Amino acid sequence: MPVKIRLQRHGKKGKPYYWIVAADARSKRDGKYLEKIGAYNPNTNPATVELNVDGAVKWLQNGAQPTDTAKAILSYKGALLKNHLVGGVRKGALTEEQADAKFNAWLDEKAAKIQAKAEGLSKAEAKAKAVALEAEKAANEARIAAAAPVVEEVAEEATEEVEATTVEETATEEAPATEAEASKEEE
Repeated sequence: MPVKIRLQRHGKKGKPYYWIVAADARSKRDGKYLEKIGAYNPNTNPATVELNVDGAVKWLQNGAQPTDTAKAILSYKGALLKNHLVGGVRKGALTEEQADAKFNAWLDEKAAKIQAKAEGLSKAEAKAKAVALEAEKAANEARIAAAAPVVEEVAEEATEEVEATTVEETATEEAPATEAEASKEEE
């Protein structure tokens, strides 16, 4: 029975989530599997991979063939390196302690790279937010500046109307007085 290490799709439409499984090569993609050895979530940045490295190495030692994507994931998590180191121990080229030391050093280096990428992404996101905030402030200031002359013009027009109304009221108040004076003078 040929065994493959492959991805089994779960999740919903547009939001995939995969299980990493060891399955018979003849079974359906999302069908029966022999053992679940991990999970892969490509929706996060960086992608989240949970893998039982020892289980993957066991299946690789027994002859399971990973698919291309599964091979990339196994390489990313160090399962292929550990398989290689276990083969070296079996041949006598390395001791168990040396293999574990090399694997742990590789894991530490890989964790540092992942942490650096996550920090870089958070810095880029913060920078993008700062740029967007500055653009928003500039747009608001431009909008306020464009609206301010209109308000001043309206205020000037209102002042002119008030002055004109006051002049008219003054003129009408003075007009009857002059008319009354004019009629008295005529008599």
